[in-house]
Amino acid sequence: MQIDLSILNNGQLLPLVEQFYTLQGEGYHTGKAAFFIRIGGCDVGCSWCDAKFTWNPQSFPPVSVKSIIDEACKYPAKVVVVTGGEPSLYPLNILCKELKEKGFDTHVETSGAHPLSGLWDWICLSPKRQHPPVNGIHMKTDELKVIISSVSDLSWAEENAKKVKSTCKLYLQPEWSVFKSITPKIIEYTMANPKWQVSLQSHKFMHIP
Repeated sequence: MQIDLSILNNGQLLPLVEQFYTLQGEGYHTGKAAFFIRIGGCDVGCSWCDAKFTWNPQSFPPVSVKSIIDEACKYPAKVVVVTGGEPSLYPLNILCKELKEKGFDTHVETSGAHPLSGLWDWICLSPKRQHPPVNGIHMKTDELKVIISSVSDLSWAEENAKKVKSTCKLYLQPEWSVFKSITPKIIEYTMANPKWQVSLQSHKFMHIP
């Protein structure tokens, strides 16, 4: 489900689900402190999604970018991670511009289902079969993180790995609900194909957001 973009005043407002200061739990920046901005609304619809409550943006009244950034400025780490939902649904140029003016590094986690706006220091692409990334996003990607819920997802991972730049970090991440059964298969595959690394949802083990 999508929101009427006209009410967002060109991105000066965003449908904020939550914002919180924690450690990055996944991928290349695992263990680093960051301020997370979770935006509501997603039309990708992963059956295993652990944030389905974010899908309907109408559940989250638009919040001013200024108030979001004011909250981020209360914490010591100068890294902001924008996640969702699906951030590529929204105009993010104003958010990124004002974050950069405050000295923040801007990171985004996206499926790439729509053209991505904004200025980003780090783009983590997590592509989904049912709503593949738009053309051009792969070559902008710093980190490719493919969620693996079955062995068949490994071919999807390889398909996307062919499209990214040579410096892109490649990660396979077990889907949480099948963690015990799929992780040994991911380990075996990574050992046979060492261009990949394994990403774990370490925040779930640490019991942090």
